[in-house]
Amino acid sequence: MEVNAAATDASKSLDFEAIDLREVLQNRFQLRSFRRGQRAVIHRLLQGRNVAAVFSTGGGKSLCYQLPSLLFPGITLVVSPLLALMKDQCDSLQRRGIGAIRLDSTQTPVEFRDAMRSVREGHVKLLYVAPERFFNERFIASLSTLDISLFAIDEAHCISQWGHNFRPDYLKLADLARRFSAKRVLALTATATPAVLSDIKKAFGIASKDAIQTPFYRPNLHLRSVVLEAKDQYTHLVSQIASRPAGATLVYVTTQRTTEEIAARLSDDGIMATAYHAGLEIERRTEVQQSFHKSKKQVVVATIAFGMGIDKSNIRYVYHFNPPKSLEAYAQEIGRAGRDGKPSVCELIVVPEDRVTIDNFTYGDTPSRQSVRQMIELLRGNRDEFFVSHYRLSAESDIRIAVVRTLLTYLELDGYLQATSPRYAKYNIQPLVSLQSILNSVTGEQREFFAAVLSHLTKGRNWFLLNVTLAANRLKTDRKSIVAAIEFMAERGWLDVKVSDLSHGYRWIKELKRPNKLADQLTERMVLRETSEVKRLEAVLDLATARSCQAATLSAHFGDEMKTECGHCSYCLGEGPFEIPAMRPRSLGSSATRIVNDMITKYPDRMVTARQRARFLCGLSTPAMFRSRMTREDHFGVCSEMPFADVLRAVGGEPD
Repeated sequence: MEVNAAATDASKSLDFEAIDLREVLQNRFQLRSFRRGQRAVIHRLLQGRNVAAVFSTGGGKSLCYQLPSLLFPGITLVVSPLLALMKDQCDSLQRRGIGAIRLDSTQTPVEFRDAMRSVREGHVKLLYVAPERFFNERFIASLSTLDISLFAIDEAHCISQWGHNFRPDYLKLADLARRFSAKRVLALTATATPAVLSDIKKAFGIASKDAIQTPFYRPNLHLRSVVLEAKDQYTHLVSQIASRPAGATLVYVTTQRTTEEIAARLSDDGIMATAYHAGLEIERRTEVQQSFHKSKKQVVVATIAFGMGIDKSNIRYVYHFNPPKSLEAYAQEIGRAGRDGKPSVCELIVVPEDRVTIDNFTYGDTPSRQSVRQMIELLRGNRDEFFVSHYRLSAESDIRIAVVRTLLTYLELDGYLQATSPRYAKYNIQPLVSLQSILNSVTGEQREFFAAVLSHLTKGRNWFLLNVTLAANRLKTDRKSIVAAIEFMAERGWLDVKVSDLSHGYRWIKELKRPNKLADQLTERMVLRETSEVKRLEAVLDLATARSCQAATLSAHFGDEMKTECGHCSYCLGEGPFEIPAMRPRSLGSSATRIVNDMITKYPDRMVTARQRARFLCGLSTPAMFRSRMTREDHFGVCSEMPFADVLRAVGGEPD
């Protein structure tokens, strides 16, 4: 999707020399000057180029699409997985009188309808959407009619299978940008290694000179680490918080249960702390976010669900009570501190036992070869073009749904499949005005077509039902036209529409002749990915040992070499190096063997392979375990504090 200055004609380029960007910056955003890299990105976008912006967390990536959106004739479409970011930015832009709106999973059908109406009526310059919206054929039908001047992809590192947060959905964004004739693309990230940036440039047709990177190192962040025994972990945390000047503080932990436990213990010890995790009701999460945003000294104990997209400048401390799973995650999380430029402390607390918990999460995602083979067979049974539910594939192959999506993406990358448009099996429709009133509001061929579509509504218990596929066949038209008609009527408030049973479309490109060999290859690929994730944690633990300047080590990971040491990390202050003692091997013992035998008797189809048995003992669930209620067994997770690799060897030897 190469778009460069030479190939850009006058209709696609703006005369940016005639635009005083600083005046726009001051008048519309009340900012006095651009940050490093921002002007370079904006200039290239105004020239019609595709651009990558790799700025450190808090480096001002958002302005790179917000400001030019005011200058472009069409709409700026911003794709982001961060719901909090979308809400905060929309609220902030609206306060400045800039038309911005979001579409995410928290909205009701009425809110979605009203949002799309605002877009069509020209009241919106920036439309924020979550990646999963592109699985919605109603949304795609609406989007295809818009003039998209800029397609901005936040967290663009998710496109790379070599990145720390690979999201298969992101690989489809480049095709979507082409499909919707976006005039230019902006890919934004704070955590791109050289390999990941290469993937981003290739996917979106970005020339090397149009990849703008700012220095990774932020001198006001003081990196510290300590290696302790588990019995001293909490004592150290409470001592550090109590002994340092009060300031807004984030304490990151691995599990939801730990957020509640640590927040309660801190409160009992006189430090008012609040827990935050994805399991809380959305109202409670919003309350915690808003309270923290206003506070100068509140402590929030959170999983990684907190902080993504939160624009708070005065966070003084970030403690990792448990280590993050990668240096990329670590960089994102400490990057939330000190955005006001003032000194902030980021301390990493490591105990050997933490490694087991994080490693086991990684092992829990890897499917058995048997499950991969089952998924392949389910796919092989389909004709040249077909629709399939990811949830059905997950349930019937006993593979977690995120992994199902990754495997399907691998099949696309290897040339077996090509994704087509998704669709919903069920359309539930409730007329909000009389059908005659709808028909009286349109004329000519549109009236005839609407009448034909509405004639295919059948009465359900509370709503009318529309079988879109059947209606398309009978009317000798395509499905897209019917969905567009329904969406048109919904946007005008004539219909209330609810959809369900999402299916994803695929087309076979290459015949799958050797399924057993393919199953072996995909399983090996997932095991290699598992090994890669374990190595990512190794890199975090190596950083924590403080054997060299920690700021320089972290910067080098992202391709930015520091010329001098930082002078204020644990290594530079002479606090390191630290040693992380190896965990002593533990035997499963006869009781675990007895548990396995009992479970094999009770669930013979669910305890066939060594990996299945090890997952049960370590408390790593699968879809089949949930359905058969194995996760409710008293002994589920009895070995959760033991390394998965040790348990796997004890119950069967090698990975399946």
